[in-house]
Amino acid sequence: MLKPGARLTESAIAGQFGISRAPARRALAELEGIGLVVKSAGRGYTVRAPVKGASAARAAAPKEEDIRLISRSSWERIYAEVEDEIVGRISFASWRVNEAELARYYHVSRTVARDVVARLQQRGIVRKDERSRWYAPALTAEHVGELYELRSILEPVALTKAAPNLPPDFLAGMRAHLEDAIAQAEAIEGPTLDRLEEEMHVTLLQYCGNRTLMQAITLPQSLLIAHHFLYRWTPRLFNTEPFLPEHMKILQHLEAGDIHGAATALEHHLKVSAGRALARVDVIRREFHAESLPYLERLG
Repeated sequence: MLKPGARLTESAIAGQFGISRAPARRALAELEGIGLVVKSAGRGYTVRAPVKGASAARAAAPKEEDIRLISRSSWERIYAEVEDEIVGRISFASWRVNEAELARYYHVSRTVARDVVARLQQRGIVRKDERSRWYAPALTAEHVGELYELRSILEPVALTKAAPNLPPDFLAGMRAHLEDAIAQAEAIEGPTLDRLEEEMHVTLLQYCGNRTLMQAITLPQSLLIAHHFLYRWTPRLFNTEPFLPEHMKILQHLEAGDIHGAATALEHHLKVSAGRALARVDVIRREFHAESLPYLERLG
């Protein structure tokens, strides 16, 4: 279905399907093994031209969902990888994002590169400096502290508004997910932590019915995007993940109809989470090295 020469990378596939890089790496290796892709001169793999006499199964009509996947707009096809590359580096430093180099690196137009950067801004990952140049701020103690402080102010307000609007089975679903995670707390994986954070801090809060408030929450919630990377590489930094009982306490207040108690518990949870986020950042900073990319310039 993909045109010969199309480029595939581990990070883009992992982001597309919501998986870690390990299964994405194995999938690409298997595709290489059966001759559908070859390792490219740069990073990733490229799609090979179809071989004559390919099996009927492989040549079968594509499914509707596959067509939607392949026909996504150009900026969406590269966005997941760009986001992952930037988020994986802000533990080390701040980075300037060069639109022209981004377009050149992915062989796309400046318009597509601009759309990618606009989405990064919308998700709170990049911002403009005093000279209107794009940059991704580092996860310093000061920056993380500011974001968590803002979250601890805004999210309890959103929870108070959201609680009366929750569907009847929403809290039961949250409890099932939390109880399952707590039961396997010592072997929990990053994607599971990620989903639990998303359920508490995004899905639940969206029932607040105040779009302006949710837009205000978007900037400090850029930390949740950073957690995609942090949880992937440091899922067991603690013997058992500390936020699990904190989420359960919030849930118990909601189940009891104690909205004020739930908001107070959420505020406490966010205030104590900043230090844990910084602990994960420190691990990444000590143990990982990021290769250079032409569209990212390290600042400071």
